[in-house]
Amino acid sequence: MIKILLVDDHAVVRSGLKMLLNTNPEMEVIGEASEGNEGIKKALKLKPNVVVMDLSMPHGKDGLSATKELKKLLPEINILILTMHDDEEYLFRAIEGGASGCILKSAPHSELMSAIDSVAKGNAYLHPAAQKRLMEEYLAGAKHDSNDMYHLLSDREQEVLTLVAKGYSNKEIAEQLVISVKTVETHKGKVMEKLQFKTRPELVEYAVKKGLLGYRI
Repeated sequence: MIKILLVDDHAVVRSGLKMLLNTNPEMEVIGEASEGNEGIKKALKLKPNVVVMDLSMPHGKDGLSATKELKKLLPEINILILTMHDDEEYLFRAIEGGASGCILKSAPHSELMSAIDSVAKGNAYLHPAAQKRLMEEYLAGAKHDSNDMYHLLSDREQEVLTLVAKGYSNKEIAEQLVISVKTVETHKGKVMEKLQFKTRPELVEYAVKKGLLGYRI
């Protein structure tokens, strides 16, 4: 029997999912929550096999934050993200946060049950479109990362790179990081040397492509 916890801010959605999943003799919805914090408390108490987690919950803790926290508290738990947004940024962030899979709210009922069964067995599940994009992203990343020297940067150098790309002056960076302007200049020089850049525009373009500013081109 797969014990399931539903976390969604819409009561109607939870009710519909509960009725659907309980028709499967191998599944049982043992609890419900309307936002992330409540979901974490219920999961700690009920110990479900699978948490079906809505990604977007405007009131309380959102699904992504709840997933990250829950995986730290219960590493063995399986979390299936349920979302209406077919967006690769959210997909990758959910997987990085510890989710075992992701499925669209528009998916057929049979696909939802298959997804729950899959993650309950310790497997990963992604809807078909997401699988394709994940593979494309992996291949593009592998090609890019073969010459990427970002891993050579220290934590402080990574911070300086991000702030430089955001347009902060050396003085502003020094104030934010509580270091001297001279130290900022030294870090910036090392970043330029390690990444083999000669101009600031090159640095900014790299940071954007790397996703360090919160978006990519």
